[in-house]
Amino acid sequence: MSLQISATNPEHPALLLALPWDTPLEEWPEEYLVPLPRGISRHVVRYAHAGDEVIAVKELAERPAVREYGLLRDLDRLGIPAVDALAVVTGRTDRSGAPLEPVLITRHLRGSMPYRSMFETTMRPATMHRLMDALAVLLVRLHLAGFAWGDCSLSNTLFRRDAGAFAAYLVDAETGELHPRLSPGQRDYDLDLARVNISGELLDLEASGALHPSVDPVEFGHEICTRYQGLWRELTRTSVYPAGKYHYIERRIRRLNDLGFDVAEMQIEHSSTGDTVTFVPKVVDAGHHQRQLLRLTGLDTEENQARRLLSDLESWMATQDDYAPDDPLAARPEVLAHRWVRDVFRPTVRAVPPELRGTMDPAEIYHQLLEHRWYLSERAQHDIGLDTAVQDYIENVLPRARATLEPAEPE
Repeated sequence: MSLQISATNPEHPALLLALPWDTPLEEWPEEYLVPLPRGISRHVVRYAHAGDEVIAVKELAERPAVREYGLLRDLDRLGIPAVDALAVVTGRTDRSGAPLEPVLITRHLRGSMPYRSMFETTMRPATMHRLMDALAVLLVRLHLAGFAWGDCSLSNTLFRRDAGAFAAYLVDAETGELHPRLSPGQRDYDLDLARVNISGELLDLEASGALHPSVDPVEFGHEICTRYQGLWRELTRTSVYPAGKYHYIERRIRRLNDLGFDVAEMQIEHSSTGDTVTFVPKVVDAGHHQRQLLRLTGLDTEENQARRLLSDLESWMATQDDYAPDDPLAARPEVLAHRWVRDVFRPTVRAVPPELRGTMDPAEIYHQLLEHRWYLSERAQHDIGLDTAVQDYIENVLPRARATLEPAEPE
């Protein structure tokens, strides 16, 4: 059989032809290879140059190579964080004509490292917990899409910090299965495999002296289960909110925040019976919300203020007629954010008399008003609206706050 390259892009075969396919992968000359960290694998895996790209090349039998190639393309269509499948090369032979194993080629995820390599460094335990959070998010997204991984491990997952976000990416889909929907038993089995694999690799790192001494490998394995289960419950719970009770949406967001997750994306779908809310969480790094709010609105705030203002901005954008995230012709987020600053943020802040603001900056005033609106809406069991919250805040909250701050009159 002659050499065959099945690729997703017609340009890739020409770039790939220059590689030494007549040589076993573990014997490839250094001139073709890129020295990048790899996790442990049952197959031979190498990083190599292909034109301007860096690719990962994995030797395995033809049937699993073609199958994994198809699964990775399916995950890409579903929008799941995973490496890009580029090609499958079959019909390989060495110089004497003896057959060589086919290879699966994926694109190297720029700026990423295997989870195992991250844990081999002197990383602080707090950062390790955030990495576990990102991995829990990935598992939940896979299961929501009907994908049973079957081999989640530190070596089969890539970590990348992208614009402040801690993101986990699937690398190896060889044992995966895609279904219309996963049963609770399938999810539990996949999660248990992840727990065993993660604890096993951490024990291996501990034995080699590469793991932080405060990290308990078994406890960390159980943590992925705990984080997954809490997140799954919050994300899969059906929420249909009656008109006028948008504070329920904020309650959901607060529960996710209590779990340690920040809602970086939110989608509101309107229906005849109410508003169905679906959340896509991301584990974000310190300062992420500050940077995002500054980029969108020009407002420079503290992190907690920025998180609160962004939540309000996203909820407001979802009510706008020209808001359509998937439509390239719709208003851009920056345009809507500018409109929110002009029509909502500034008028609301200006409604508070300057003599009552004290030392609070505009972002803190707006944050306090949103908190007051949340409190009043919870008490009334319906959304009381921002104007009503502002009026009540001016009449009942600010005078008491100033009274506690001002020194008493001398007798």
